[in-house]
Amino acid sequence: MAATPTTTVSANQPGRGFEQAAALLGADFAGVLVRDRWAPYRQFDQAAHQTCLAHLLRRCRDLQTDHPRAPIPYQVQTVLPQALRVRDRHEVGSLSAHGVAVARGQLQARLSTILDHPTTVPAVRRLVAHLNREWAALFSVLYNPTIDATNWRAEQALRPAVVNRNVSGGNRTWRGAATQQVLATLCRTSRQRHLDPLRILGDLLRERVPRIAAALFPT
Repeated sequence: MAATPTTTVSANQPGRGFEQAAALLGADFAGVLVRDRWAPYRQFDQAAHQTCLAHLLRRCRDLQTDHPRAPIPYQVQTVLPQALRVRDRHEVGSLSAHGVAVARGQLQARLSTILDHPTTVPAVRRLVAHLNREWAALFSVLYNPTIDATNWRAEQALRPAVVNRNVSGGNRTWRGAATQQVLATLCRTSRQRHLDPLRILGDLLRERVPRIAAALFPT
């Protein structure tokens, strides 16, 4: 599923690899991907990337619970929220673009120092390796403040479709899965655009031949 502020596209596909993601976005997608740590996303090498900071912070909290004596998760958790505060200060006009650049450099230096510290905890090592791998996508919000810091748009869009899929059984056939993805796309996009999805569906059902909902594409 892919989501923007005004549009959501749902796709039920036979796999979870780059091929399936590229079928939805295009292999040469050059927009912005705000994403979780699913590896195929990194293969969109023409896109701008922001890894979901909420996922990282949650992972840090879990590691603190499981390994309270390991300092790195706590230290990482103190740095990432500061990036959000810097972005918010810039958004309200209390921090200039130069100030954002200075703060960004300081946060990157602090996080780099933290990740250089040794650890003997395998789970924390995996966190460090992941952050190093995601380095270029950690602070994109401080290069372009219009980028979301989390993938909440897709998460919110995904929940109704997942619940419907789990309780309805409609995706047990490919025909049902195709119907579900169309309905999920139409319903979510309609709500994002402050339209009534039931009215749009009613109009479509009364058509003699299939067509695209005109309400979603006003001239």
